[in-house]
Amino acid sequence: MDTKKILTFKNYNIADWFSFYRILAAPFLLLLIWFDAQLIFTWFLLISYLTDAIDGYLARKLKITSARGSQLDSIGDQITLIIGLIGLFYFENEFVKTNLTLILIAFIPYIIQMIIAFYKYGKATSFHTYLAKTSAILQSVFILWSLFFNPEYSLFYIMIVIGILETIEEISLVFMYKNWVSDVKSIFWALKDERRKQK
Repeated sequence: MDTKKILTFKNYNIADWFSFYRILAAPFLLLLIWFDAQLIFTWFLLISYLTDAIDGYLARKLKITSARGSQLDSIGDQITLIIGLIGLFYFENEFVKTNLTLILIAFIPYIIQMIIAFYKYGKATSFHTYLAKTSAILQSVFILWSLFFNPEYSLFYIMIVIGILETIEEISLVFMYKNWVSDVKSIFWALKDERRKQK
């Protein structure tokens, strides 16, 4: 019996549904912020972050990776990041205001990268580079640590530096690839990627 068919529902595989969970959980998480339920919000945010790790693992393990799945994963990641930042801004307002300049230095290039990608491809990138994965882990750990305990400055500075480097790499990759592609490990990996030559 084909495992892939068992794990597919309405043409979406099990990894895709984990991505859908993160997208559909967003309004509920916003509601928890509205009701000032920090602890419950943080636990559910943790679940959203865990589904990100699970869907990637399942996609690779079951060999059900696809361009659509990669894009869904990226959308879920971006929405979860935004929700996490909103929660951080609301529950740790003083920390955010104190460090707003540094946060904007890291966040504005990310917005620029998104604009360039939408202009060129009509949608967000899904490169999933090693730097992007590292940056996402650091962001989630920092946000969760801040909400469960208190903001940790050493982790914050590392997150900012890696985030800036990751955004620079993403912008570089957008200019390297004429067409939208997914799953590019790094700039060095891209230099050998035959997809860059596709018209």
